[in-house]
Amino acid sequence: MERKRMSAFSLYKTLSTDFPPPAKKPSLQVKAKKKKKNEKEDEAIKVNTAKFQIKSERKKMRKKLPKSAQKEREEECVNGDDDTLDSLLADLATVNNSRERANKLFQWLISPIPAKAFFRDTWEKKPILVQRKNPHYYKELFSTAKFERILREEDVQYGVNLDVTSYTNGKRETHNPPGRALPYTVWDFYESGCSIRMLNPQAFSSTVWNVLSILQEQFGSMAGANVYLTPPGTQGFAPHYDDIEAFVVQLEGKKHWRVYNPRTEDEVLPVLSSPNFSQADIGKPILEVVLEAGDLLYFPRGFIHQGNCLPDAYSLHITISSYQKNSWGDLLQKVVPAALEIAMEEDVEFRQGLPLDYLTYMGVQNSDKDDPRRTKFFSQIERLMKKLPNYAPVDAAVDQKARDFLHNCLPPMLTSEELASTVQGAPTRWERGQVKDVGAQINTQTRVRILRAGCARLCSDGEAVHLYYTTENSRVYHKEELKSFEIKPEHTDAVEFLIHSYPKYVTVESFPCDAAEAKVALAERLFERGIIHTAEPL
Repeated sequence: MERKRMSAFSLYKTLSTDFPPPAKKPSLQVKAKKKKKNEKEDEAIKVNTAKFQIKSERKKMRKKLPKSAQKEREEECVNGDDDTLDSLLADLATVNNSRERANKLFQWLISPIPAKAFFRDTWEKKPILVQRKNPHYYKELFSTAKFERILREEDVQYGVNLDVTSYTNGKRETHNPPGRALPYTVWDFYESGCSIRMLNPQAFSSTVWNVLSILQEQFGSMAGANVYLTPPGTQGFAPHYDDIEAFVVQLEGKKHWRVYNPRTEDEVLPVLSSPNFSQADIGKPILEVVLEAGDLLYFPRGFIHQGNCLPDAYSLHITISSYQKNSWGDLLQKVVPAALEIAMEEDVEFRQGLPLDYLTYMGVQNSDKDDPRRTKFFSQIERLMKKLPNYAPVDAAVDQKARDFLHNCLPPMLTSEELASTVQGAPTRWERGQVKDVGAQINTQTRVRILRAGCARLCSDGEAVHLYYTTENSRVYHKEELKSFEIKPEHTDAVEFLIHSYPKYVTVESFPCDAAEAKVALAERLFERGIIHTAEPL
């Protein structure tokens, strides 16, 4: 008897739901992206904006996945900048300062908006739209052809690296089976109208890795990304807001976006992402637009958004995100408990006992009482709170935030010149049955510098000083433990000197250490961990 073939989507729906939950997503999650409608001229930079009417019924996808790797002629974008991403990254590799490199790449991302104006007028404040009429602007960042290659060649796991999602009749669902995501099942899900979300493309794409590793210096915060592939006539995610700053980069096809203001003041710059909303929860959009390839949409955390495909086109976009848990409040969560601990150690007033009868007039059950003792109690609390800043270890708390950031960071992607001048390109090798060029290669005349402006940081825990660094991090989020090693007291000035000298190269001889042997030993230790590189290949 012939067995009828079931699609992956149909098979998924027949399976029991008692699979173990998907692994926690390792990258910053930027869920569905948002769209903007230009109701005010100053809220978006645009070439052409239109409001689109979208059918409310979801149309089931019956078209084949389109090919993305078709060569098309280069067109000049609206701001006159027709540089490809590959050529830009090649140019950036020649820039001597990694901070300058990050500034230039971010400017390219949001061009023609000046970066200074963006951070002054738009960042954390309102959405903004760039419509380029240049479908090639972002095409080298990621593509469906790269998506296909990754599925075939890499170990992509459902729930860890990839999600299958749908949003139909107001219901948001995830359809992840267990195991590896292979083209046979992934494209079957897609054909059935499901959206495909790749959670950490930087682990599989060297271009995405390179871009994010550069941009993280611009933000001073982890830069993450998700890729979304959506079939025509479908929507993969319910309306919601996120806890990150989102840059929606349209790579292929087009997508209809609606963006809504935060519903209340409590949802402005939220600490956590929202649950899924119904259409009745969110009101009218402040921005509604169709993003086409080459367009960019930015919106701050807290702005509700939803995106759906028009019936005549699929969509591929990547969302670049940052600034998760990077607020003043997040810093103060580290400062205040430490300040209180220090105050209690050093100030007897913080250790004095509470009034004997305070339970009789304080607390919720007594909050409506008009009692002068309550006024006196609050005055004392206020007085002690005003003293707390005197004990606040702000620099130590900032270092705690910095350690978190360094752990979150992607490792730097080395240029060919850097590769030749780092430990990875050192000439030590096995050749014809023996080891060649082994042993000390650095001397006092060797010129060195830190590999990147933000790749290493000195921090003290009060007892010892450690150097934390990113050069041995993994492209997979938190796959490795935070990297650090203790710095001898006599070497701390030398490490500070190296960090503050960037981007200049300095000789090992110029290290502020007492002995030449100590200078060389420190340089070799930093070189072995990839933290410094030499001006010339060894």
